[in-house]
Amino acid sequence: MLEHKKHHSFIALLGAAALLMSAPAVAVAAQAAPAAAASSAAPAAAGPASAAPDAAAATDDSSSSSSSSKASEMTFASMFGNASAVVKAVMALLALASLFSWIMLIMKMMDFGSLNRVTTNFLEAYRGARSIADINRIATSDEFAGNPLADMAAVGTEEIQLSKQAGLQVSGEHRDSTLTRAQGAISAIQAGLAKRLSGGLWFLASTGSTGPFVGLFGTVYGIMTSFINIANTHTTNLAVVAPGIAEALMATGLGLIAAIPAVVMYNIFNTSITNYGTRSEQFVAELMNSLSRQLDKGA
Repeated sequence: MLEHKKHHSFIALLGAAALLMSAPAVAVAAQAAPAAAASSAAPAAAGPASAAPDAAAATDDSSSSSSSSKASEMTFASMFGNASAVVKAVMALLALASLFSWIMLIMKMMDFGSLNRVTTNFLEAYRGARSIADINRIATSDEFAGNPLADMAAVGTEEIQLSKQAGLQVSGEHRDSTLTRAQGAISAIQAGLAKRLSGGLWFLASTGSTGPFVGLFGTVYGIMTSFINIANTHTTNLAVVAPGIAEALMATGLGLIAAIPAVVMYNIFNTSITNYGTRSEQFVAELMNSLSRQLDKGA
């Protein structure tokens, strides 16, 4: 009996110990359950909160991309395409004038380069001549055909030869009159030299003087278009005003682009013509001295 009681007491002690050991675990589990629930609820709550900045960022990106795309729409081609017919005509006229000016620049540079090169070669050959016949042969050769100085030497020597064929004493009593006729023939060639070299310069002069005013006309018309748009839309928004002002400024810029190079080119070529005119005057003096010397020698 005593042993049986001891056995039940031992079992009771084991049960009590088990309960004491299991109580902290139950408490920990009870505390962990609300914490887990809170932790699971926190991401759920954080999800919408984090989605809001992402949506705002996406909205900002879309707005910035749309604004940048709108800004990229304003180009020179689009401004020309959206311009009024009058402003388009002005800009096209100025662009063509500028193109022709540059074409003329290339052509004139080639012409003056060839002219100076051939003239230098002719002077070298001319200074090696020993008679009026030699001068005439050199001046009328195909190598120097069309050169102004060669033409002057050709007409001067031909006049002397014509006087000889007429039976005049070119180295005697008719010497002075022969030289006077030769001088007149040379002067006729020299008088047309400036006109011959200045061909096309009127276009550069016209472009340089009228280009800014043509561009100014496009400017006035573009600004007038802007004010008409303001009156029709009853707003001063830049989206309404900017296109007309852009057209106006573009027309002004094209006017200056056409005029400034044309003025520079005109001054350069005018200086080249003046320098060649001085060179021709020096050659005429040299040629007359040479003809007079040959006549004194009885040529």
